[in-house]
Amino acid sequence: MQALLRLSRGIDWLNAQVGKYVIWLILAATIISSLNAVVRKVFHTSSNAFLEVQWYFFAASFLLAAGYTLLEKEHVKVDVLNAKLKLRTRVWIDVIGFAFFLTPMCALVVYYGTPFFLQALNSGEMSSNAGGLIRWPVYLMMPLGFGLLLLQGISELIKRIAFLKGLIDDPMVKIVAKTPEEELAEAILKAEEEAARNGVKRV
Repeated sequence: MQALLRLSRGIDWLNAQVGKYVIWLILAATIISSLNAVVRKVFHTSSNAFLEVQWYFFAASFLLAAGYTLLEKEHVKVDVLNAKLKLRTRVWIDVIGFAFFLTPMCALVVYYGTPFFLQALNSGEMSSNAGGLIRWPVYLMMPLGFGLLLLQGISELIKRIAFLKGLIDDPMVKIVAKTPEEELAEAILKAEEEAARNGVKRV
């Protein structure tokens, strides 16, 4: 089980790195969208390549970040009933969901999406729009994104099973990082408490 937990930590690290950098694709899509709007209004012209690269970036950010989103427990859940269940019951629901729904679905998309990408790569398929882009980069996002989601699903499944065996703490608790403001407030409070203990008056 320890080997599986090391695998889980490796998968978590991989998706954390992907999530850290893929956010910049949103910024890139926003900048391109803004520039395209300005050019269209000011110069009364446009480019299908610029229009398509916007949704290329959006598709890439949406698909590549799916595993990271699962890692950060940000996927939409229906907690009205789930929150009322016992912890181990909720963990078992996750185990069943990851093992019998998420994993097979992701595996099927990777299985059928990879030949779709390879066909576009080998044929050099282009957009049907005038001045459009080559298609294989955006097709690649489908097997790649679902592959990362599949890996993260396996990681989450490992963590749930390890919890049921009593090897780790509750893996469903979301660890929220402190903001710089919160860290500063804690540092000030700690300094004041230390000064109070030492009998030092603060001005």
